[in-house]
Formats: sequence, C-alpha cells, structure tokens
Amino acid sequence: MFILGTSLSSQVDPNWQTYIMLSVYFIILLGIGYYGFKQSTSNVSEYMLGGRNIGPYVTALSAGASDMSGWMIMGLPGEVYSTGLSAAWLAIGLTIGAYINYIVVAPRLRVYTEKAGDAITLPDFFKNRVDDKSNLIKIIAGGIIVVFFTLYTHSGMVSGGVLFESAFGLNYHFGMLLIAVIVIVYTFFGGYLAVSLTDFFQGVVMIIAMVMVPIVAMLQLSGLDTISQAAELKPTNLDLFKGTTFIGIISFFAWGLGYFGQPHIIVRFMSIKSIKQLPTARRFGISWMAISLLGAVGVGLVGITFVNSGGVELKDPETLFILMGQILFHPLVGGFLLAAILAAIMSTISSQLLVTSSSLTEDFYKLFRGEEAAKEHQKEFVLVGRLSVVIVAIISICIAWSPNDTILNLVGNAWAGFGAAFGPLVLLSLYWKGLSRTGAISGMVSGAIVVIIWIAFVKPLGDINDFFNLYEIIPGFLTSLIVTFIVSKLTKKPQIDVATDLADVRRIVKNKDEQSES
Repeated sequence: MFILGTSLSSQVDPNWQTYIMLSVYFIILLGIGYYGFKQSTSNVSEYMLGGRNIGPYVTALSAGASDMSGWMIMGLPGEVYSTGLSAAWLAIGLTIGAYINYIVVAPRLRVYTEKAGDAITLPDFFKNRVDDKSNLIKIIAGGIIVVFFTLYTHSGMVSGGVLFESAFGLNYHFGMLLIAVIVIVYTFFGGYLAVSLTDFFQGVVMIIAMVMVPIVAMLQLSGLDTISQAAELKPTNLDLFKGTTFIGIISFFAWGLGYFGQPHIIVRFMSIKSIKQLPTARRFGISWMAISLLGAVGVGLVGITFVNSGGVELKDPETLFILMGQILFHPLVGGFLLAAILAAIMSTISSQLLVTSSSLTEDFYKLFRGEEAAKEHQKEFVLVGRLSVVIVAIISICIAWSPNDTILNLVGNAWAGFGAAFGPLVLLSLYWKGLSRTGAISGMVSGAIVVIIWIAFVKPLGDINDFFNLYEIIPGFLTSLIVTFIVSKLTKKPQIDVATDLADVRRIVKNKDEQSES
C-alpha cells in the first residue's frame, strides 16, 4: 500500500477523479451562497446575523466548523505526530472550554444582546452595556477585531496555500487565491445565512473525514496494535503527561479560556432563534467537536506508525492528514478528504470575514454616517458590509503571501488575542453589575497588549526558562480580568439600571430553561 522512500509530492498524483470531487464541493458552496443571496439580505441584521432566526443544528455545526479551522485537520495531527499524546491536552482544554461557553455565555448573551439595543456585534453590545455615549469602547473593540481577525484570517489563507502545494504540487499562491475567491463570493452575496449553511455542510464533511482516516489507516496496518506500535517507536508517544513540560500542559489546556472571547463563535449564540434551542445545540455541537478532535488525535497517533512502518517521507508534520488520505484511498475518496480540509479552512475564513465586515460596518461606518442613516439606508450598509469582506480578504492575502510560521502558531496568537481582550469583559458584562466603562476599556486594552508583548518579547526567552513558554492567553486573560475589576471599582458606573437588566436577563434565561426541561 505504501510507496517506500518517496516524498509526498511523488506519492500523490491527483487525477481527474480528485479534481471532479473538489469541483463538486466548490459548486455546492457556491450554490449555498446563491441560496443565501436569494433569501432576504436587504437589511444589516439579516446580512450580518441571519435575522436571529437560525436553528439549533445549524447553529451548533456553524459554531464548531468556524472554530475548528485548518489547525484541527492539519495543525493538531501534526502536533500529536511530533510530540505524542501530550498534545491531546489541547483537545481536552478546547472541549471543556466550549462546553462551559455554551452553559455560561450562550443563554445570557442571546438575551442580553437583544435587550441591549438589539446589538448585532460584540462591540455594539459592550457600548450599550456600559452606556458609553462617546462610543470609545466600540471603536477600540472594533479595532481589536479588525486587527486580530485580519491576522486570524491570514492563517486560513496559509492553510489553503499549503494544502494545494502539498497535495497537488501546485503553486502555493494559486491555491491560496482560489480558496480566497470562492470564500469571498459566497460570503459577499449570501451573508450570515450562507456562511452558516456552508458551515453546516462543511461540518458534516469534516467529521466523516476525521473518523474515516484513522480507522482505515489502522485496518490497513495492524488494527488496534497500530497505536501500541507508536509507543514502541517512542514511549512518550502514548503518555499524556510526558513528552512535554508542566508549562506545556497548562498552555495546551488554557486554550479553552479563549472561547469566552471569540467573536466568530459567540456570534452564533446571538443568532439562534430561541434560547430554548440552546441545549439541543450544545449537545449536538459538543458531540461533534469531541468526535472530531478525537479523530484528529487519532490521525496523529496512527500517523506515527504509518510513516515509520511504511518508509514514507514526511517533510512537514502538518501535511500528515493529506499524506494519509491520498495514499490510503481511491482518488475519488481522496478528493473528498481534501474537501474536508478545505471545509475546515473555508468555514473559518468565511466566519471571520463576516464578523470583521460586521465590525467595520456597524462599529465604524455607522459612526460616520449616523444612527438615522443606518435605519433609512439599509441597502447602503449591506453594500458596505460586502465591500468590507473583499477589503479584509485582500489584506489577509497580502500578509499570507510569504508565510513564516506554523498554522497552529498563527491560530494560537489570534486566539489568545481575542480570548484575553474580550473573554473577561464578556463574562463580567453578563454577570457583574459593577462593570464600568473605564474598567471595560482598560481591561480590554491591557489584555490585548499583554498578549502582544508576551509573543514579541517574552516567548523568545523560552530557552532560558520554561515559564516564558507559557501560552500568552494566560497572562493576558488574568491581566484583563484583574485590571477590569480594579478600575471598575475605582470609576463611575453606568447611568442605566444595570442591576435590573441583569435580573431580567437572569429571569428570562431561568424561565426558558425550566420550559425546556418540562
């Protein structure tokens, strides 16, 4: 089954069947985009948030697919292949974090964002929550979204370019541009509904692929003994606590903190039709996530035996899934597996583009044109949103033109930036009446700055002391939380009756939960 002593480019020779499968995949995405366009996208709320009318299953897979980008299919298996089972702490931390996010954030955010001026973006909610008439918090939060999401989106562009270069031997830039154009088209025309429906479709493709590849690989090798053979090659491969440091385990686990502040994920909670549907979405979404991540870890572990026993040359661990899929399967199925990688990449890019577009439109252009213009000229604002999608995509492409880091690191930096800047603020906005405008701004800015400083100046010292290798979301999140609390205690509180609003939100959530249980 293996071709010994060869590189990936020479093992994989995609034929017309592979290209047909990918063409079908692209046509389906464009068809969904057209469907979204034909539905009502005449106002900003519908284009940016689906009119808050999305069902639980689409919500769940849309949140999951936009979260699990190319790093799940390429980055995580590559990390497990390189370091062993200890990399699974990342999957464990993410699953726990996502579950808590559904319990702690989702219900209250769905209710409170509608109550607080029907906010359709996170910065708009922050502004209404702390009664910021100066719009300063909205501008700063919107700026953070634009900056970090442009960087985040570029990681998806890099994944796409790497995929086409590794799997087809095609030019990196051609692959990146092809993916970018297709994502731009269906996001540009179809808006939030198209993005959510494509995410659902892509989520189904992803989970099938993540289950299929490790199982078929084991059947082709030695069955369940394939896993134990990985331990024979290196004992730490199957040790959850070895092959890394204590700081490494804490850092992997801390990825779960990021969920509270990821705009492209928590916006899904804002768009669901009713909070009564959130328990269904949670069960469906977390099950999908757990199975997919388990499959990704399985690909990494089985891949250790696969590569070593077959004499296969793997130049880049992050192309492991590509290599296994193209060698083990018929070209038609191989095309499906490549489509799964594209699904992971494109679902995240489209979500990030739309959230960034929403921020540019709602948090910046609306300030320029005014509230009245926003109400009277909805089509103008939808057009601005669409143009913003194109602008952000072009900037991301320019940044990704010369990649200089691994996919996992690129995602990790942006994930930490959002988690530290917005995570504590989201939690305190939903649960603490003492939050002030100055405290919110101070905490948000300090969290983002600490993440940037940690990446730029502290992590390079990691060879000296393991502490410096700590994932930047931890110092950033803690700093943001502490600064927000202290400054809020020392500064003026909002003029609005926050205590009553929080009580109303709590009552609505509780009543809906009781109705759901009954």
